[in-house]
Amino acid sequence: MSRNAPLRNAPAIAIVGAGIVGAAIALTLCRRGAHVTLIDRAEPGRGCSYGNAGALSPGSVAPLALPGLLKSLPRLLLDPDGPLHLPPAYLPRALPWLARFVAASAPERVEAIAQRLAALNADAIEHHLDFAREIGVADLIRRNGHLHVYPDAAALAKDAYAWTLRARHGVRFERLDRAGIDALEPGLAPRYTTAIWLPDHAFVVNPFRYVQQIVRAFVVRGGRLARDQVRAIEPDLPRGWTVVTGDGRQNVDHVIVAAGVQSSALLEPLGVRLPLESQRGYHVTFRGVAAPVSRIVVLADRKAFVTPMEQGFRIAGTVEFGGLARPANPRRSALLAKFAREAFVSVAAAEESHWMGHRPCTPESLALVGPVASRQGLWLATGHGHLGLTQSVNTARLLADAILEGAPVLTPAIA
Repeated sequence: MSRNAPLRNAPAIAIVGAGIVGAAIALTLCRRGAHVTLIDRAEPGRGCSYGNAGALSPGSVAPLALPGLLKSLPRLLLDPDGPLHLPPAYLPRALPWLARFVAASAPERVEAIAQRLAALNADAIEHHLDFAREIGVADLIRRNGHLHVYPDAAALAKDAYAWTLRARHGVRFERLDRAGIDALEPGLAPRYTTAIWLPDHAFVVNPFRYVQQIVRAFVVRGGRLARDQVRAIEPDLPRGWTVVTGDGRQNVDHVIVAAGVQSSALLEPLGVRLPLESQRGYHVTFRGVAAPVSRIVVLADRKAFVTPMEQGFRIAGTVEFGGLARPANPRRSALLAKFAREAFVSVAAAEESHWMGHRPCTPESLALVGPVASRQGLWLATGHGHLGLTQSVNTARLLADAILEGAPVLTPAIA
């Protein structure tokens, strides 16, 4: 049967969360014949999808927790200006998650995690290009590579494990000297003398518009978009599930929870515990100035991504574990602005806008994609961390195959 053919007994499916992951799932299921309702209290794409770096990074097979983490973790977490930060007051609450995070850094665990990341990333750019062409926004995706720049060979050597891991999984890259950097991005400051060039990577010049267009295509195909607060998800034995919102109750065959870090609160009443932590990410967008780069440039020593965008350019990055209630830390975004001005002198007088969002992160850096064990019809699509954009279309394809055709998924069922 064609993947786009109408289903004889089309299931009713509710998707909670209209970020890039939920939107991609909604359109994929809808065009394959399911009756789909996409629910979010906010405008589609206004969460992490609004503020991410736009990176499409199928070569991101190295998890956040790598061997040697335990030795460096105290210094990383307690440095207020470091790329990985945890406010001391949040440490007691974060300890159980951090314990699993450290355990995930064991070499044998990292190898297994990298295999699963590679599988979920496979052919991601080709799938995004097909997706974008179908909905009329192929112009949003630029496939001209990523450039990771380092001050010197010693700085590059600190990332040797991650690059070796990528090479083992078939990621194509090459090392460049300063002349090679200048051939691609001559506007970089002289402090960067060596680089790794990934020619097959890509980026999205407006992630928010991408999500918005996906949702428009979903509605045009007959999908239902509901701007509403999901108050509860309840078992409905005769049918499947009931989604309770401010507007009433909806009975469906399947529920897919793609609500990012909010997924935990929705599922706890059902006894489902998710190992999610908010990986608070920041960005600074510079407007009214030409982008100083023509592709994504990763300031590897700063763990920051610089991306040319439709509205200027953006520097995004850092990881802060501070929960959902703590307000944004202006110091983190100010650091990003400082890094951008150090790397590109042409942005000194540009207008800035600052943002912080909550990326849903698991200790293993692996998304939770698949069925919830012993709860037939309840599915997860959350925990993608900084790979939500990259993995969104593949996540949608996997879940559509599993729900509509009974195909297995890459990740194990969640208890």
